[in-house]
Amino acid sequence: MVALLKGYVSMQRCWLTDYAQVVIIQPVDSGTKQHPFSYALVAGIERYPSKVTKRMGKKRVEKRSKVKPFIKMVNYNHIMPTRYTLELEGLKNVISNDTFKEVSQREDAKKNVKKALEERYLSGKNRWFFTPLRF
Repeated sequence: MVALLKGYVSMQRCWLTDYAQVVIIQPVDSGTKQHPFSYALVAGIERYPSKVTKRMGKKRVEKRSKVKPFIKMVNYNHIMPTRYTLELEGLKNVISNDTFKEVSQREDAKKNVKKALEERYLSGKNRWFFTPLRF
């Protein structure tokens, strides 16, 4: 079994022929009583930011730079690890197993993930993560 570590970018199998890039927030190798298999808590991008050009105004750039994230529990069998890493410092304590028990906690976690991803996008780091996969 491949060791999936915190902060590594992986490919998650979403649909029949589609993949999504996800960041591993917390790997759980041994599983739990409710989920008796090894899994990882991941965060990814559901809707990517739109293209921005120099001619666009500040308001339009701000609107087009928005990201819609998702958070999930994913079985290791549905994740393909890559060599890339993406450090999101603020997300270490935000997402846990308890996050998925209540809807309000899940929504708060999504808001925190959205804030962290948008900050990373606007800083210009890891541009490859914020482009949709084409293959």
